[in-house]
Parts: sequence; C-alpha cells; structure tokens
Amino acid sequence: MSFFGFGQTAEIDIVLNDAESRKKAEHKTEDGKKDKYFLFYDGETVSGKVNVTLKIPGKRLEHYGIKIEFVGQIELYYDRGNHHEFVSLVKDLARPGELSQSQTFDFDFTHVEKPYESYTGQNVKLRYFLRATISRRLNDISKEMDIVVQTLCTYPEINSSIKMEVGIEDCLHIEFEYNKSKYHLKDVIVGKIYFLLVRIKIKHMEIDIVKRETTGTGPSVYHENDTIAKYEIMDGAPVRGESIPIRLFLAGYELTPTMRDINKKFSVRYYLNLVLIDEEERRYFKQQEITLWRKGDIVRRSMSQQATIAAQRYEGSNSETASARAKEESN
Repeated sequence: MSFFGFGQTAEIDIVLNDAESRKKAEHKTEDGKKDKYFLFYDGETVSGKVNVTLKIPGKRLEHYGIKIEFVGQIELYYDRGNHHEFVSLVKDLARPGELSQSQTFDFDFTHVEKPYESYTGQNVKLRYFLRATISRRLNDISKEMDIVVQTLCTYPEINSSIKMEVGIEDCLHIEFEYNKSKYHLKDVIVGKIYFLLVRIKIKHMEIDIVKRETTGTGPSVYHENDTIAKYEIMDGAPVRGESIPIRLFLAGYELTPTMRDINKKFSVRYYLNLVLIDEEERRYFKQQEITLWRKGDIVRRSMSQQATIAAQRYEGSNSETASARAKEESN
C-alpha cells in the first residue's frame, strides 16, 4: 500500500534468457535448507530481461535511472556489515525520467569471470547474484536473484599416492597407503592398512573425512572442523601381519572442492583422519590432507588454456609429421 505517495509503486522481476533450458543445482542456505538455483560456470554469459510492472495503471513512475548489477561477494558472519565484492559489473538500463507504463529491459553480461565456487559455510558465505534497481528520490526499488557457480577442473597431472606410518615405540607400528592424494567429488578412496607391530589391544578403527573451514587473517582467525563421514575399518583386535583394505565412496557425502585462500578471506580443506581406539578408550590419531576437485561432464577451459592446448597439439602434430618423413627418407 502506498501512503502519501510513499512505498513501492512498481514490481521488478528478473528473467534469464535461457531459464527453460539452463540446469539448476541444489545449494545449501544459511539456515541449512537446500534450494535450487540456476547453475553457471566461469566465463559463461549471463543475459536476460528485467520486467518493471507498474502497480497502479495510469500513474507515472518518476525515477533517477534503472540499472542491473552482477555481483560476486564474500560475507563473513562475524563481520556482517562488510560485504567484500570480488566481481561488480553494472549495466544502465534507463536514464533518469519517468515510466508511464510497464516496461521490459534487456541485459547482457558477456563472458563473465566467476573465479570462485559458490559456498555457504559455518562462518562465511560466497554468493553470486543479479540485482536490478530503480533509483528514486526517497526509496529505491530493487530485486535480487541468486545464482550458483561451480568450478570445474581437469584431472591432475601429478597425483601421487599417500604413504604414512603410525607408531608408538615398541607398542604399535602401522603403515597405511591411499591410492592417490587428489580426488574428484564422485571418486572412491582406495587404500590398505598394514599392521607390522601390535602390542596394544585395539578394539576399534575408523577413517573420518574432516572438513576444516578457516576464516579471517592474523589474530582474528577462526577454525571450524566438521566431520563429514565416518568409515569403520575394523571392530576387533588385529594381529601382526594383517592387512585391511579400504574402499570409501565419496559420492554419498556433501563435499565441496578444496578452496585455498579464496580472495584472502577463507579456505576450505579436507583431511583423512585415521582413528584407533584401544580397550582403555585411549585414542590415537593420524591426519593427512587430501585435495578434492569437481569433475565436469564437459570440461570448460578459458580461452588462454584452449589456445595453449591447441598450440601444443599443433606443435605435436608437426613433430610427428617431421619424424614420419624422416623415417620415410631413411628407408
């Protein structure tokens, strides 16, 4: 309701051009619930329409300009007043004037850089959104629409296995080995545990996947550890010389890619935590960091990466042709 001419006299709606065909992804909100949002990747164009609908037919709407913004920002929950923007693009849709009827405006943010993955954690939120604003003398009218961004990676070239030892002098000596150190989010952790010396009575053994979220810098650093998964390796006493296989499927857990020093504001790291419990309820730990990454159905590369790969292929094909010719000449 408009009182003495105040209040919102128009409604804004943002509609993406490819809304019917674009894939949606589930994303956790601050209250722990999951909603579906339109899914985008780095370098994709974000385009659509801003519909401005006048609530009172025949009444003109004076304004100081209409614009739409594409924003990527990080919000630290302990510093909610400050939003740290790492992407901020603006398109002016209309100059100052007045609207006499409902109107639609087209917008296009071409090949937008979206360097980080959308993330909602315990102390931090990284979000991307579109915001349309009608500037007015007393009260602006605005509408926001969130989108989700996922970062895709290629398979790591170097992915060495992990070998570690857990030992208590003259009491316990265990070696454990994982097949690699970098896993995609639907991967399987395969490994083995070898008992070389067992002189204490172990009654339980498990592997935990621990997510560690680090926010802030310097003296105001906050660490939040969250146990994502528990995998029971054995329940009972092992004997010397025994080996136990490990096979842990990651697809069933809520995981994100590893994030290191995102915009110098936060990090998300993952660890495999080996836990042994003896009959006197004493606990023995050994922790190892692993790297998680998102594997795409279609791996999207930046233009520079594509150019580099194309050049390498071209040089490779030239060298192969040259070697083939050399063989022919030698024959």
